Amino acid sequence: MSYQHGVDKSIIPTVNILGVNVAAINIDWLLPFTVDHIREMSGDYICFTNVHTTVMASEDAEYLAVQNGGVLASPDGGPLASVGRKRGAKDMMRTTGPNYMGAVFKISAEKGYRHFFFGSTDDTLKLLRESLNRDYPGIQIVGMYSPPFRPMTEEEDQEIVNQINAAHADFVWIGLGAPKQEKWMAAHQGKIHGLMVGVGAGFNFHAGNLKRAPEWMQKTNLEWLFRLIMEPRRLFKRYFITNSKFIWRVMLRGK
Repeated sequence: MSYQHGVDKSIIPTVNILGVNVAAINIDWLLPFTVDHIREMSGDYICFTNVHTTVMASEDAEYLAVQNGGVLASPDGGPLASVGRKRGAKDMMRTTGPNYMGAVFKISAEKGYRHFFFGSTDDTLKLLRESLNRDYPGIQIVGMYSPPFRPMTEEEDQEIVNQINAAHADFVWIGLGAPKQEKWMAAHQGKIHGLMVGVGAGFNFHAGNLKRAPEWMQKTNLEWLFRLIMEPRRLFKRYFITNSKFIWRVMLRGK
């Protein structure tokens, strides 16, 4: 039985890029949308998709269904937003996981939002808690959990579901990295109380473990280059292969 969304997805503008229905939005659209629909989105999830995950989804039908199966897939990658604008979505702008987190954290004390963090390591979660309490006074962190680096048993999985639900979180931030975090959210759609949001490296950025690119690089779609310089061994192959495929399939063939 498929999950019945609490939000009417037809109100969300999208651009189909390699089969992924990427939301044709910007942060000034996404934040008010979140505030207006946070209760209806409990049990559902938001993805932040970039060139890498979009190409990955185009080659994996199961992962494509996951990307398209939540509330929306936000354009985390600048090239996606650029393609969207060329295809008529004039207001479509890069809308990243870390930026969305910051925007939500900023209004959390006023709105009374409660946050649960699932992913990363205990050390990073400790730094993240300290950073958020310092930068966003009054923020309510109702739980943090670092899962083991192995598949969880059914009993362990049910225990963490119970723990999250007992915390009554409005936002359940998932930091497992792609595609693991998106698949985890899809597998728990309708089981988790709260909106699940897959934010990848967002935990590390807000904990202070990773530096964000300078503002001018973010605005000119060059944050990928900054990250490549910072983590060349981990990212070179990914960027070389997926960026090449994206340019060929989307920029040249118009997929």
